[in-house]
Amino acid sequence: MISEYLGIDSDYIVIGLAALVLILIIVMIVNAAKMHSLKKAYNNFMTGKDAKNLEDTILKRLDQVEQLMDSNEKNEKNINRIFSNMKYTFQKVGLVKYDAFNEMGGKLSFSLALLSQTNDGFIINAMHSREGCYTYIKEIIDGNSVITLSEEEQEALDMALNSNKK
Repeated sequence: MISEYLGIDSDYIVIGLAALVLILIIVMIVNAAKMHSLKKAYNNFMTGKDAKNLEDTILKRLDQVEQLMDSNEKNEKNINRIFSNMKYTFQKVGLVKYDAFNEMGGKLSFSLALLSQTNDGFIINAMHSREGCYTYIKEIIDGNSVITLSEEEQEALDMALNSNKK
């Protein structure tokens, strides 16, 4: 009667219902396996524990969480202090090698610029000749020198100023 009303052969209805029952049986087996593993985990958790022991365990874990939070706060303060101190360390470097007197080869003279994040620092200029090596230092404040810079010193300063730009 239903097959006449729907216009579908009853064999197809039976096959469809059998497939549905098979799918439901598979879902039941999967759920039973999950339930078994959850029950096993629950029994392992509750074995040998009464309410007092469970409360002690939870309080102990809460104390550990508080200790971790305090430790994390100290670590954050230390990291912030380190980052603020890094502003004053030399982070930008520029180096230019050159021949100071054209009497010697090998570019033994150099200008070395060392700058902090705030562009403060110094330039070391070492001029090498046959008679000796002469070293000069010039202070750099906010990316500028009070004393006039040589071409090589200015090139080293420009390299240092542009070294962290990417």
